[in-house]
Amino acid sequence: MSTLLDRPTAPAAPSDPPSDPVPAGDPLWVRPAVVALLSATGVLYLWDLAASGWANAFYTAAAQAGSQSWEAFFFGSSDAANSITVDKPPASLWVMDLSVRLFGLNPWSLLVPQALMGVATTGVVFLAVRRVAGPGAGLLAGAVMALTPVAVLMFRFDNPDALLVLLLTLAGYLLTRALQSGRRATLVGVGVLLGLAFLTKTLQAFLVVPGFALVWLVCAPSSLRRRVVDLLLAGLALVVTGGWWLAVVELVPSGWRPYVGGSQTDSVWELVWGYNGLGRLTGDETGSVGGAAGWGRTGLGRLLDVEVGGQVGWLLPAALALGAAGLVAVGRVPRTDVRRSALLVWVSWLLVTGLTFSFMAGIFHAYYTVALAPAVAAVAGIGGGLLWARRRSWWARAVLAAVLAGTGAWSWVLLARTPAFAPGLRPVVLVVALLAALGLLVAHLRRAVGVLVLAAAVPAALAGPAAYALQTAGTPHAGSIVTAGPGGGIATGRAPVGAHGSLVTASHPGPRVTQLLRQNASTYTWVAAAVGSQVAAGYQLATGDPVMALGGFNGSDPSPTLEQFQQEVAEGAVHWFVAGTVGRSSGGSGAAEQIATWVERTFPAEHVEGVELYDLTTALR
Repeated sequence: MSTLLDRPTAPAAPSDPPSDPVPAGDPLWVRPAVVALLSATGVLYLWDLAASGWANAFYTAAAQAGSQSWEAFFFGSSDAANSITVDKPPASLWVMDLSVRLFGLNPWSLLVPQALMGVATTGVVFLAVRRVAGPGAGLLAGAVMALTPVAVLMFRFDNPDALLVLLLTLAGYLLTRALQSGRRATLVGVGVLLGLAFLTKTLQAFLVVPGFALVWLVCAPSSLRRRVVDLLLAGLALVVTGGWWLAVVELVPSGWRPYVGGSQTDSVWELVWGYNGLGRLTGDETGSVGGAAGWGRTGLGRLLDVEVGGQVGWLLPAALALGAAGLVAVGRVPRTDVRRSALLVWVSWLLVTGLTFSFMAGIFHAYYTVALAPAVAAVAGIGGGLLWARRRSWWARAVLAAVLAGTGAWSWVLLARTPAFAPGLRPVVLVVALLAALGLLVAHLRRAVGVLVLAAAVPAALAGPAAYALQTAGTPHAGSIVTAGPGGGIATGRAPVGAHGSLVTASHPGPRVTQLLRQNASTYTWVAAAVGSQVAAGYQLATGDPVMALGGFNGSDPSPTLEQFQQEVAEGAVHWFVAGTVGRSSGGSGAAEQIATWVERTFPAEHVEGVELYDLTTALR
């Protein structure tokens, strides 16, 4: 009878059919264990999901628009009248748009797809690790993935990150299969998935590409010429899958489509390479609000600091140690050994993405680190599985014991940062981890000892993140900047009724304001205009009608210009202007401020429920 981390699955031959999640050779306990893991993940991610309301109203409003207009669907517009797009490609919106078209606009139709993506990601992590390190290691990796606090946050939210992580995880799994079989079609599938990930969150999807490509060139089971050709074909698949939408947007005349939000020149190429690209690394992001100084201190310690550590850092040190030890454990093996190549796939993902997040000087939010969760989980699972299989060697037991003791101590530190949250958990985690670490040193003596040690070690390692995960799932979250764990709830993300909103919080209009905006709504292209996408989103979601987001997300895009807005007003296309600002931008356009100044000087103001409104259909002063 094997223990949980024993019995790695044999590599698949080129003629093997696609593998079943639980192959026939696995122990009988595997199938119910996998079902239990995925079921528990589903409950965690779906529980009381609607409590977050519209979550990130910026994307919710775009999903509403895409459900009303196929043009808005294709371009990813903020409103159904197609004034401006969101500042990302639309792949993640397409999923939500279709869900809203099928089930209507409500929190469940928006957020259930994200939660199901989280369950799927957990399953794919299990599959990837099980192929090379056994079902027990796969289950451990799946549990780490499911319980990572930032993963719980983002798979219960409507940001693009949920789809991004699922696509990248699928790409890592397919690459593992390709490294086993050498099949060209499988590698091309990796390129397709990375292209779709690019259409989800642009260049962030490419952080895994250097490591993936290098591992294939070094480790794939074919000649060097074949490896190069296969890699080029996969790259072509990536370019075609990820580039077709960008080409269409660039080729369509600007007068026939919405303005490209997040750019200063109405160019999707500028958006990809500037605001969402190199600007994120250098901090030189024209039109950004806040600047590099507002995004935290950079450096190697960033992923473990107070802001980020509790999000994804619980098992990050353990994963790095287990990854290095796993490579040592494999030892001198043939170039094509799939255990080593699979481990290198996930280690490269962890290192390149982790270092990028650590040193990027531009816009950075703690929730970005959800992109590290699959790599942390897979490296910990594979490395831990390889060492456990060699537990009769003193050095393997010593490394496992040291990693477990260190994880317990690190959990003590992270829990101490929120002393009012579960204060009794800290000493329990530390004591159990230390006792289990001592048990690991003698785990080779008897099988029963090994089972007992595992029964203590796994809960000790996962108790801290599990507590944060449960707290995150039980707390509503809304707004543009959200965090997992204690203190990351809706209080910082939703404006009170009657509030105008801001850069990070949507407006929350009262009933009288909403009624005014709805009057004769069908007569106008836009029932209102407001500076900034979050502000506009709240009014749009309240009325169900298009609201023009002046200046895009930050209010700093030159869309529309003052002359363009004056023309729209002259044609009777806009009914109301909602006064207010969202902040000062760094080098962006001042068109939105010019429009606000012109409106305030030209039209009389009405004060309703604390909101300053201007009826643009009244006679000019």
